[in-house]
Amino acid sequence: MSILRMTKTLIKNLFHGPFTVSYPIEKKETFDRTRGSIGISIDDCIFCGMCERRCPTNAIHTDKARTSWSIERLKCIQCGYCTEVCPKKCLMMENHYTEPSFGNVRDVHVKCTNTQSPSES
Repeated sequence: MSILRMTKTLIKNLFHGPFTVSYPIEKKETFDRTRGSIGISIDDCIFCGMCERRCPTNAIHTDKARTSWSIERLKCIQCGYCTEVCPKKCLMMENHYTEPSFGNVRDVHVKCTNTQSPSES
């Protein structure tokens, strides 16, 4: 009896094809609640540092003087704590993953504070 079950499974697997996806070439379907990477709306950020203090791996760094926000993508564990404590809700969990790389990936976002109007320049 077990031979018949094994034969049925074997035949089904022969005609199905691979169950895996060649990741960088083929993108896998993502769902609405997928935790992929942290995204920021830099124009809304007030650089309070709450996300930096809450991050368990110290992947986020804020600099209020230079109005910059940065994240080390390989240190981030996509826990979402930073998005929960952000007072302006400018951080969000995006449902796509960071591209594969061999070295450290640090994304730096700098807020542009242009004091001149476009007609003056």
